[in-house]
Amino acid sequence: IMKHFLLSLFFVEFLLRASTASTFSDSDFHQDGDYLIGGLFNLHAVGSSYHHHRPEAINCSHNPLVLANYRRFQLMRFSVEEVNNSSTLLPNVSLGYEIFDHCSQSHNFPDIFQFMSVNGMIRPWAKAGESSVIAVVGPFTSSQTWSVAPLLMMDLIPVVSYASTSSDFSEQSKFPAFLRTIPPNKDTIEAIFNVLQHFDWRWVAFLNGDNDFGIDGLELFRKKIYETDICLAYSKGLGDNPDYKQIFNQIEAQNVHIIIVFAPKIYAEALINSAIQLNVTNKVWIADDGWSLDKKLPKMKGIHNIGTILGVSQPLVTIAGFNDFILTSKGPPVCGVQHRLCNQVCNCRGFSAEQVSTEDPLFSFPVYSAVYAIAHALHNTLQCGTGRCNNNITAYPHKVLAEMKKSNFTLLNHTVQFDENGDPRFGSYSIVFWNRSGDAQEVGFSHFYPRVYSYIYDTKIQWHKSGKVPDSYCSPECPVGYAKKQSGIHKCCFTCVICQNGTYINTTEDPYTCKACSDTEWSPEGSTRCNLRLVEYVPFTDPAALGLMVISGLLVVLTLAVCVLFAFHYNTPVVRSAGGSMCFLILGCLSLSSISVFFYFGKPSVAFCIFRFLPFLLFYTVCVSCFVVRSFQIVCIFKIAAKFPKLQSWWMKYHGQWVVISVAFVIQALLLLIGYSSDPPKPHNETFWYLDKIILGCDINLKATSTSVIFLLTLCILCFIFSYMGKDLPKNYNEAKSITFCLMLLILTWVIFATEYMLYHGRHIVTLNALAVLFSLYLFIFWYFLPKCYIIMFQPDKNTQQYFQGLIQSYTKTISQ
Repeated sequence: IMKHFLLSLFFVEFLLRASTASTFSDSDFHQDGDYLIGGLFNLHAVGSSYHHHRPEAINCSHNPLVLANYRRFQLMRFSVEEVNNSSTLLPNVSLGYEIFDHCSQSHNFPDIFQFMSVNGMIRPWAKAGESSVIAVVGPFTSSQTWSVAPLLMMDLIPVVSYASTSSDFSEQSKFPAFLRTIPPNKDTIEAIFNVLQHFDWRWVAFLNGDNDFGIDGLELFRKKIYETDICLAYSKGLGDNPDYKQIFNQIEAQNVHIIIVFAPKIYAEALINSAIQLNVTNKVWIADDGWSLDKKLPKMKGIHNIGTILGVSQPLVTIAGFNDFILTSKGPPVCGVQHRLCNQVCNCRGFSAEQVSTEDPLFSFPVYSAVYAIAHALHNTLQCGTGRCNNNITAYPHKVLAEMKKSNFTLLNHTVQFDENGDPRFGSYSIVFWNRSGDAQEVGFSHFYPRVYSYIYDTKIQWHKSGKVPDSYCSPECPVGYAKKQSGIHKCCFTCVICQNGTYINTTEDPYTCKACSDTEWSPEGSTRCNLRLVEYVPFTDPAALGLMVISGLLVVLTLAVCVLFAFHYNTPVVRSAGGSMCFLILGCLSLSSISVFFYFGKPSVAFCIFRFLPFLLFYTVCVSCFVVRSFQIVCIFKIAAKFPKLQSWWMKYHGQWVVISVAFVIQALLLLIGYSSDPPKPHNETFWYLDKIILGCDINLKATSTSVIFLLTLCILCFIFSYMGKDLPKNYNEAKSITFCLMLLILTWVIFATEYMLYHGRHIVTLNALAVLFSLYLFIFWYFLPKCYIIMFQPDKNTQQYFQGLIQSYTKTISQ
């Protein structure tokens, strides 16, 4: 491999020696000097269809001249001459140049080998840094730079490009000696992106050159719009012979109104020409800096029929003295038929110096600043002071490169600096509009240093059609309170879905999702924010709560009064038939059960939730068990005793009534203890039934409390069975009837409450619950105890032993008959 490589180098050396065989001093491509700067300008345009049939270098001069590039070529010559005439920059050192017509991406290598050569030869074993030039200005396109830069990087020969904008060259690991005086593609894309955002254009097409420059721009644009509201509806690479009709048909089918053209000038001109010929109308065209200042297109017939043309461009910087340099140039603009080296010939017929001076000024300042950046770096390398430079120092390319990276000087009111990637820390973009006069009128700007900011003067732009800013979107914006539901692959294409109750949409954060409100918030349908729910509970000061607490207090007073009355008439038949001492237990438990009522009101807590149910379930169980025993005793005396005399004797001997009551109390207490220990009632925020309210209540675990409720219900059923069996007993022994009636009312009360609980879920459900508890307590007071109190107080003749004996005898006769 090394052998072949050396042979190839000797072959290149032979070509170089052959090319230098006929040397002519009178050439605009060459100027002698103490240090040489290389220049690469594609003066002639070579199409991609170029073919060759034998191994030879391309002859650029046989192709059409590009006048704009010729102007830049002359600008480099002018810049070197201006440096040499300076008394402060490189005072006793002269700069020379060696410029080549680099017209092809893949066939222009002799010029690069010339830059790498030492005395006309390439010697791989030569001392590093002894190349014929200290730096190179150019080349023009990114594709050309890709071809030549890797060769120059090996010897760290600085390559200062004035037009190569591909972001790949910012990778210093691959291109350690590459710098540029033009903003990279990322800045151009940033400026275009700012235009799109300013006018809220979200549905765009991107037509790019099918080369390194255009492909890089497309990738940068995709990354820039990622996770933004802008969608790329259509993209297409433009080559030499694209099908423009198909391109515009597809753009029209996608209903795209904004077309970004990020392509070389020659491609852009062909595209706009085709748009005029194909009668494309009502579009907004956004030009990159390569053709936004085109001189021919704005004056073309029918250009305004295609729509509005905007663009981003480098601000024009007037370079004093350059026009005079062009106008005073001698004779033919460049060398004639004779030439110094390969591709140092210009086909210079058919244009004048005046045409050169008025040609497209794009990239003028980048060329000018590239030469001055090299000159200032050489000035610092040679340690030039006032009046002299140190001639004992040899300015190798890598030393010039090191100084160039530290550049910091002012040129035409611009501070020239480079960042760590070799990109310029200076420059900005103008936003231009092609007006009716055929001029590129500045309507805004986009700055990148020292900070990024932009502005557009909307009133200076004359829009096509209605005169208003055109819109461009796949789907119209959703109304307020609607979320976007993406349809297809583009996020800009969507349907609108209204946000349901309890959700809201925040379009600045996420326009695609209806977010749920928190438990403490609510929202109606189609909301953009949540509202705090109104927290509701029944306070102690509520009139209904005050009324029920008063009634509960009256219950305690009433039970106390009955207890006093029964105590004074304890030995009377009425008190004894009512249950005797058991009556005091019943009345006491009814009073204790009423404690639950007071815990239904106020803000719920764990303690409130426990005492809301515990006293009633526990003490009401004792009451019901007492009535179970009382009902059983009545039935036993009149119906069971005669048949089962031993049962009655056992019951009387072991005080069966108290055993049953005690067992019932212990069982219920254990059930409540187990249930409340496993999962006690706790505060609960009810948010299901009302969107705008939070009803504070208590959450009861039915599994934990169901056993205690079932046990109480079982006692009620037993009580009802025993009491119903004694419904036909004597009139004064009608406790069974009273108990039966009370139990029927009790069942009816809780059936009504259960119905209300299913139908009504407001804050006063606790009021109804407390009312049901009180009604359950008052039932036994009114229908069991108060009738007996009435007999004691107002019918004392019926509260005698003789009266009761008479009733028993009558009942016995009736049964015997």
